[in-house]
Amino acid sequence: MTVESDLLQRSDSKCELCSSDQDLMIFEVPPESSGELDSCALLCGVCRRQIEGSDAVEVNHWRCLNDSMWSQVPAVQVLAWRMLTQLSAEGWPQDLLDMLYLDEDTLAWAKSGVAADDDAVTHKDSNGASLAAGDTVTLIKDLSVKGAGFTAKRGTAVRGISLVADNAEHIEGRVNGQQIVILTQFVKKSN
Repeated sequence: MTVESDLLQRSDSKCELCSSDQDLMIFEVPPESSGELDSCALLCGVCRRQIEGSDAVEVNHWRCLNDSMWSQVPAVQVLAWRMLTQLSAEGWPQDLLDMLYLDEDTLAWAKSGVAADDDAVTHKDSNGASLAAGDTVTLIKDLSVKGAGFTAKRGTAVRGISLVADNAEHIEGRVNGQQIVILTQFVKKSN
């Protein structure tokens, strides 16, 4: 049998994180990435793109980890731990993370794929509150959007922001149907 057929059988032809049966592909969990069954998970396109960072993280999508974190498959446990760690500022992921138990080897694997905090760029709003991907922020000033021909008004809520990885002063969000870059000094985090 091939790795793909073994994964399909192991997962009952569903994403091993969210149980979707759409757009399934093999995902090699770094840094193990040996291509063997034990270092792979079967993921849907939504989970895969958000893990890889090509799509903005939709926090509510990851509520599926409430079930999948209990998997007996180490690769799935590692992915659940990493996503819960990434989203821990939201509150409920931290509660799940506190309940999750990983053996020493699996925990070491999970931690080895996470960038060290001292290397990470920290995004903060105008009040100094930490921002995370998927947060909702409110504009605190009217902003003229260059090239788009409109002004983003003060008080506008920008939902599901994404962080610019290499610049702590920039976030991205959708305003008036357009994806724009916003300076963090002009937003405040919404509760």
